[in-house]
Amino acid sequence: MAIERVCVVGGGVIGSLYAAHLARRVGVCVLTRREDHAAALRAGGLRVSGKHDFTAALDATSDPGELGPADLVIVATKAPDVDEAARRLAGRFGGVPLMTIQNGLGAEEIVRGHGERPLISAVTFMSGVRHADTHVEYELDTETWLGPYAGTIPYEQVEEVRDLLVESGLQARSFADLRPAQWSKLIFNATVNTVAALTDLPHVAQFGARERPTDLGHLVHDLMDEGKRVAAAAGVELHEDPWEMNVLAVRKGETEAAAGKYAHVPSMLEDVRSRRRTEVDYITGALVREAERAGVPVPLHTAMYRLVKAREEAY
Repeated sequence: MAIERVCVVGGGVIGSLYAAHLARRVGVCVLTRREDHAAALRAGGLRVSGKHDFTAALDATSDPGELGPADLVIVATKAPDVDEAARRLAGRFGGVPLMTIQNGLGAEEIVRGHGERPLISAVTFMSGVRHADTHVEYELDTETWLGPYAGTIPYEQVEEVRDLLVESGLQARSFADLRPAQWSKLIFNATVNTVAALTDLPHVAQFGARERPTDLGHLVHDLMDEGKRVAAAAGVELHEDPWEMNVLAVRKGETEAAAGKYAHVPSMLEDVRSRRRTEVDYITGALVREAERAGVPVPLHTAMYRLVKAREEAY
């Protein structure tokens, strides 16, 4: 499979980071929701600042009917928008691999509801700040993890996508079975995102502190232990320990803060601050549903799920 043209669905932070980097290696078209967004990208390109600094020329449209051929499709919308994105793509790009890159679980099944196609599951720890339709700041240059979904695509094709991401300047790692990595991130996200959304704290040192009885790290640790019990009951051996992922991320954040950079703001906290619908149904909600199926009690995650939903309703 030679990848010469990529369609990126979604022009938010993650979609923009993929589109801009890939456009340095192959042809890229971004499918946006607004035509003025697409027009701005066509006219001025897409600027990346922060970890990398460049401006990429690419194509863009808000009309799925204007999309040309592609060798790879990346759906980079937030989880609640996957169904609409898949609907817009229905009947297009038959047989072309599609990569989902959402937080949580279930994006692949939503896509399959609009037609069978080769699917690549992926999760990413990249993050940034969207300053404008045509400018995104690259904050965390961490890996994208990807793997074949449910035997719909050969692993060798997943490796080709990984190689393209790396050649474009992004970090990526492929897995023959993504579930251990996917679950590691699910537990990490279900904890860090909800705690941030409910405390209004970015991902800072408090998330790893357990010296005093009142330290927030105790709650973070216990939430992650609950998640690990669910993974074990589901027969998933985690790729990385979520607590260790949390500690390492906090240490990295402290180093960057000492250098005058801002602490990382988890996406669910950004959504709450902006009074937007969060991805909690697809992250913590997914973990709670998996726990129910496995017969594992998760009182802490259930409480966090309900509290974030109540926070949304309070808008």
